[in-house]
Amino acid sequence: MNGKLIEIRGKEIYVEVHGKNNKCPVLYLHGGPGESCYDFSYHQAKSLSEFVKLIAIDQRGVCRSELIEDNDAFGLDDIIEDCEELRKILGIERWSLIGHSFGGYVALKYAYKYPSSISKIIFEGPTFDFRLTTISLLEKTAQIAEKHDIQNISEECLSLAKSNKSTKELVEGYLDLSYYLCEKRMEIYTHNFSNQTDYSVYSQEEWNNFDYNAEVHYDRLRDEGTIYETLLPLIKEIQSPMLLLRGKYDPVTCQKQIDAFKKNARYWKIFIFNNSGHTPHYEESKLFSKVVINYLLDKPLK
Repeated sequence: MNGKLIEIRGKEIYVEVHGKNNKCPVLYLHGGPGESCYDFSYHQAKSLSEFVKLIAIDQRGVCRSELIEDNDAFGLDDIIEDCEELRKILGIERWSLIGHSFGGYVALKYAYKYPSSISKIIFEGPTFDFRLTTISLLEKTAQIAEKHDIQNISEECLSLAKSNKSTKELVEGYLDLSYYLCEKRMEIYTHNFSNQTDYSVYSQEEWNNFDYNAEVHYDRLRDEGTIYETLLPLIKEIQSPMLLLRGKYDPVTCQKQIDAFKKNARYWKIFIFNNSGHTPHYEESKLFSKVVINYLLDKPLK
């Protein structure tokens, strides 16, 4: 592991750096909220670091970063401010961003707030609007529940997706209903299960602690509520070139968000991974590396 804890704005944040200083710097922002950068680094750090300087973090309070305590102020902007402060600590003038899922939400808001800090943005299966994403996730959950003959869950998901409940209520309802799928839950997100992540570098007790930290992080963001605000209007304000990567079977970046991206982004490209769900960075890891490197180095996407 190339990771270490760096104190950023009063908290220790877990930071990995892969690659040489003379390479183009890229910050990876994980999803979740609370998922950690572990699986991305496991599948992508070696290949990407041959061509770029990859910086990957566990966001404030997540997994290997210092726990967010009850009396700590914390919200979405803290993640953005941590990123900007890290850029200064590392002496980087401008860097590109790779934002996966919720990390895409963070990346978009970061680029809007600090445009002069950002070169390019790569969104992997992003959400720009939690409401649209959650409705799509409920519909996918309904399909899987019906497939496995869990009919009552299928009906409840579709009913909730069509309701006028608040975005927060939709998210909470989705989290409750999707767990009834038990071991089938990952079918919502993953299409290609052939390239799994090895988590054995840490003990089960360590992962339990990491999961607790991540849960606190997500709970605090839900309580704050800023994540329920749509960022779709910000897309047209971004000056940096943007690439949207999406797995063919991914429900997170639904069609309405794709259409908004195409309509409003100034300098954009889209690449579809035909054998992936929500995580092309490990479902089609080799192709993902190639597409990302080509985009960052201004080569044709293949």
